[in-house]
Amino acid sequence: MNKNMAARRKYTPKKPGQNKRGRYYGYNDRNETPRPKRIKKLDMRKSEEFNFMLSKAVESLPDSIRGSITGGIYAIASRQGISEARDFVIKKKEEGVLDEGTQKQIWNLLNDYSTYR
Repeated sequence: MNKNMAARRKYTPKKPGQNKRGRYYGYNDRNETPRPKRIKKLDMRKSEEFNFMLSKAVESLPDSIRGSITGGIYAIASRQGISEARDFVIKKKEEGVLDEGTQKQIWNLLNDYSTYR
């Protein structure tokens, strides 16, 4: 067998929508599904700082509910998103658990420690 024959590659025509490298823009190579939407969530690089500041913000609450509030806010903000965490804070304020000042502090924390991912 000739050396040049083994090194040659077959020509494959480009598909419509392909760029120079042969990949679809914005699609996964294997199953060609679109990328998921980016959601504003908690920045996991700053999670320890966020937990510390959140515990400082809810210090005025009784011990019996302080842990459940901080845990709920952290879990929702890191998994679902910042907007869902804000809805959770609104719901707790309507229940009478949080006051207006604490709500604003938590909202500011959520905005400061969030990123799109």
